[in-house]
Amino acid sequence: MPAVLFLLTLLGALCSHGQAMTREEKQRLRNQVVEMFDHAYQNYMDHAYPADELMPLTCRGRVRGLEPSRGDIDDALGKFSLTLIDTLDTLVLLNKTTEFEAAVRRVLKDVRLDNDIVVSVFETNIRVLGGLLGGHSMAVMLKEGGQHMQWYQDELLHMAKDLGLRLLPAFNTSSGLPYPRVNLKHGVWGPETRTGTETDTCTACAGTIILEFAALSRFTGDPVFEAHARRAMDFLWEKRQRNSNLVGTTINIHSGEWVRRDSGVGAGIDSYYEYLLKAYILLGDDLFLQRFNIHYASIMKYISQPPLLLDVHIHKPLLPARTWMDSLLAFFPGLQVLKGDIRPAIETHEMLYQVTKKHNFLPEAFTTDFRVHWAQHPLRPEFAESTYFLYKATGDPYYLEAGRTILDNLNRFARVPCGFAAMKDVRTGSHEDRMDSFFLAEMFKYLFLLFADVDDLPFDVEDYVFTTEAHLLPLSLSTAPHASSIPSNKTSEVELDDSNFDWTCPNTRLLFPDPAFPRNLREPIRSAVDKSCPRPAPYREPGMGRPPLRAQDFMANNPEHLELLRRMGVSLIHLKDGRVQLVQHATQAVSAVAAEDGVRFMQEMMELSSQQQKEQLPPRAIQIVSHPFFGRVVLTAGPAQFGTDLSKSSTGVRGFVTVAEPYSGCSEITNAEYVRGRIALLQRGQCMFAEKARHIQKAGAVGGIVIDDNEGSSSDTAPLFQMAGDGRSTDDVTLPLLFLFHKEGNILLEALKEYREVEVLLSDKARDRGMDVQEAEEDCTTEATTPTSFEPVSQSQMSTVELDELAPEEVTPSQEENSPIEEDTSPAEEVSPPEEDASSADQAQPKEERDSEKREEPEGDTDSSSQSVDELLADWREDLEAFKQMEKDEL
Repeated sequence: MPAVLFLLTLLGALCSHGQAMTREEKQRLRNQVVEMFDHAYQNYMDHAYPADELMPLTCRGRVRGLEPSRGDIDDALGKFSLTLIDTLDTLVLLNKTTEFEAAVRRVLKDVRLDNDIVVSVFETNIRVLGGLLGGHSMAVMLKEGGQHMQWYQDELLHMAKDLGLRLLPAFNTSSGLPYPRVNLKHGVWGPETRTGTETDTCTACAGTIILEFAALSRFTGDPVFEAHARRAMDFLWEKRQRNSNLVGTTINIHSGEWVRRDSGVGAGIDSYYEYLLKAYILLGDDLFLQRFNIHYASIMKYISQPPLLLDVHIHKPLLPARTWMDSLLAFFPGLQVLKGDIRPAIETHEMLYQVTKKHNFLPEAFTTDFRVHWAQHPLRPEFAESTYFLYKATGDPYYLEAGRTILDNLNRFARVPCGFAAMKDVRTGSHEDRMDSFFLAEMFKYLFLLFADVDDLPFDVEDYVFTTEAHLLPLSLSTAPHASSIPSNKTSEVELDDSNFDWTCPNTRLLFPDPAFPRNLREPIRSAVDKSCPRPAPYREPGMGRPPLRAQDFMANNPEHLELLRRMGVSLIHLKDGRVQLVQHATQAVSAVAAEDGVRFMQEMMELSSQQQKEQLPPRAIQIVSHPFFGRVVLTAGPAQFGTDLSKSSTGVRGFVTVAEPYSGCSEITNAEYVRGRIALLQRGQCMFAEKARHIQKAGAVGGIVIDDNEGSSSDTAPLFQMAGDGRSTDDVTLPLLFLFHKEGNILLEALKEYREVEVLLSDKARDRGMDVQEAEEDCTTEATTPTSFEPVSQSQMSTVELDELAPEEVTPSQEENSPIEEDTSPAEEVSPPEEDASSADQAQPKEERDSEKREEPEGDTDSSSQSVDELLADWREDLEAFKQMEKDEL
């Protein structure tokens, strides 16, 4: 069948509801997108270029080897001015032709591709090779227009071919699947390469090559690149699970065995499916469409549970592999639009939109009840991408409002003086010193296209296909000369029947017989998300009344609470290590009803403890609100287990900062006149945290910030912890005390050094940037994990619960029938014993690394009520492995 030249001729269906957005308002939002792009791009050029990426909090470039390693996430950096190359075609789309021409000249003058550095094949292909090809496409288009780039002689294409040849050694495997990394100078063989020993790669990493390599072959006339990419795609197809027609997440590049057998449409697999369909669009090869349709039918049969998309096991596709979703799957509604399957696209997008509205951004992972699972958000563009495609397909102004929400949230929560900073935690609004190149390459393309009219565009985007990095490749490549003898493991040479092309170019009248159809699809999903995270309901059980004290409200230093416990037969035992053990004797209650209340209180306490053990440690936020920051810089801080509980404060504590003298805070403050009414800065070490707090409180401080004395420490690489007390009552400490690692603390100290008067807000989460502090909304972002069940406690049993005296809300249950057991708190919540500067708990958190652990997923059902420690650890490892895999898969 001849090549089908289409991208999004899906007809504006005019299936809108409500008031359409005015042309003037769309124009205002379009201009706002351009202004935001200018802010990000100019700060990269001013503060980072020629470095690969901008560090927007410290206003400098990220140069690999000069900054602390972030693990495999740094494999995207190759000392080749990544952000500039990734942004080339965005400049043209946004009508910045002069800037584009200057940027091309910079690339040709400054960028070297022969660096002795190990890079990710996947990331380098989609970002750098794709960026060079997209830039070349734009340069050719402008040159043909006769006004710009008249000097251009395919220089970017020559660079692209040079880079392609440097990536080719990675494909020298028996399977044809590429090694995940390659040395740009030395390839993959020999000790000087420092790579070539890997055995596994992700499905998306091997299956997201065909667009760029085929375009390179057809631009240059050299078929070698397309041949290698096709061979990798063919091998993945051959290794699909034949019964389910699904592929796993990680595969051995030598044997072809699946290393991770979970299958979904998010991290690790996503762009493999995308490139099957887009390879058909770009190259006109029906075989890619046939394979996509077979995969797609299985996705809709096993993975799609509208509006959810849940991973399954490839050998047991009816068995869910996990109970959470990652944010990378947000691209899938856009791909469904290209497929022509609009209904599930609307449903899944609406679910994602409601999650976005709850948390301001899509968390890196969220549970099936739409709570935060992993709280990071590196400014990913996939949701904006799907929003644009759905607007193109439906013409529904609802998606313009979704785009407005994206814009507003980026400006309110991510914008900082030197660009836009990734969110370290969507719950607190804290930042990470990171602005990935894909933010400029993709986010602003899709948002500009969403709000732009046809007259605003310098070319017809329908003549191009978007790569997974949103680079523009011309559809005319389908008719470009290419070798007809490219080897392929085709499973069938028969002509495809018409069913393979159903819904590829949908008839929108058939899809939307009723203009209210999309709205009717969205309403129940919105209700489901709203109901998934309700306000806590009063604890009531039929015929049992309501207990006079809730476990979540209990304070060990509240005399009224202690009296209520006594009446319920619950007593406190003070342990030598500073913790408190709760013990309930039903026979000591003042009445049978009170005894029942006591039993329920203990059950609540155990359930609360079980939940807290599994939740991530609740971080706090230090927001710089004074000029010139105006709340746009937010630092992640650790809380103290004493003093003001910021999570219960609607306004937080606001004040100017000053350095205490002595800086250690371990003796009486000598500059009390400067500390009074301010937030004191202290250095960790030499004495207990509580002692520091008492000294600055005596000096009149309204709060304190302890800065780590371990140079180079950062919340990017080290787990946060709670500052413990000193083993005795800390009821006298009434101010808030927060902890900053050295890197974040240095940002605050540098601001103080430069501006002298620096005002900060200490709170549980960041408030709106540049606006007055508003009342904190009820937190609805607690990480949901599978709870461990507890046996009911009978009235005749003696139940015990241990908790920390200094942090009475955090408890650890210990329960065994007829035998009270003392049990330490979990590492994440543990209170360190009294010693110099209680050290951080050794809490394991997901790292931003992307190597998958080499193990197979356990198959079979798991009884969550009887999970062993080993099983819980296995679950944690699976989460960690999946998080690493997400970072391997930027898209």
